[in-house]
Amino acid sequence: MSLQRLTQGPLTIGLELPLDNDWSQPGEASRRRDDRPFGVPDLSAHLERAQLADQLGFRALWLRDVPLYDPSFGDAGQVFELFTYLGYLAASTRQTLLGTAAAVLPLRMPWLVRKAAASVQHLSHNRLLLGVASGDRPVEYPLFGVPFEQRGEAFRDAVAVLKGDADQRLDAGQALLPEAEQPPLLVAGLAQQRPDWVGQHMDGWLAYPGTPDDHVRRVDLWRRVAGDKPYVSFIHLDLAENPEESPRRHRFGLRVGSQGLIQELTAMQAAGVNHIGLNLRRTQAPIEDTLQRLATEVLPIFHHDAEASSSSTTQQDVTHAPA
Repeated sequence: MSLQRLTQGPLTIGLELPLDNDWSQPGEASRRRDDRPFGVPDLSAHLERAQLADQLGFRALWLRDVPLYDPSFGDAGQVFELFTYLGYLAASTRQTLLGTAAAVLPLRMPWLVRKAAASVQHLSHNRLLLGVASGDRPVEYPLFGVPFEQRGEAFRDAVAVLKGDADQRLDAGQALLPEAEQPPLLVAGLAQQRPDWVGQHMDGWLAYPGTPDDHVRRVDLWRRVAGDKPYVSFIHLDLAENPEESPRRHRFGLRVGSQGLIQELTAMQAAGVNHIGLNLRRTQAPIEDTLQRLATEVLPIFHHDAEASSSSTTQQDVTHAPA
């Protein structure tokens, strides 16, 4: 169900948390005033912004798994622990999908990941998209007592647990509760695996940011090993005030007006991308204004009216889970 909604397009658009522009000039000034380390966002309005995104019709909110803040990387993600925050958002939003991009499986006990995912799936009424990864920060592994060079094997073992392929280890009558619909598994990168293994075992691909031309090549690989399974990627966006401003590319994204963004997204759709998550940490304008502009000027081009009607019905029918 969540995978269907993610790809009910032609191209759907979500947001990568945190919803803060701490990598912009105004954000940098605010960070210095607050005496926050670089890469640690301002979360004072995190809930209101997530709820606004939900109300405006962004298809998914994506959370990263950053167990350890390391100043050499300079990125704390959304700060809050992944599954704890997912549970909070499940009770605080109504229609947006909730995705992990991505849970670092070798650093987590897979049976507990499965229980946490089932809990979020139940509390969110099946809105979870479980993105998983092998991890790419070597400094974290010694702290967790996990050999970095064995993360590929640990990833495969964890996937077996998440998919129920290791249930023979349970004794008669044992079960992991709550019972819930198994969330789709999407992999970030290749997770130290062969492309054919990824295509066979995963339900979708979380591809690293790139240009439309980059995605043409990557989508071709994905389609060869995975058929029509969803292909997802991300853009670090600085949305210019002038809708006609020409694109200026930076690492992982671009600064561009809304008309140029529509052209960029259209090219990605033509390349075979099914969903794009927008990261707004570089945007110079206030986050609330940017969300409103995106919802007014960009989302209607790509999100079908039928899906909007379906979401409105869902919003009326679904009740919040108790906090």
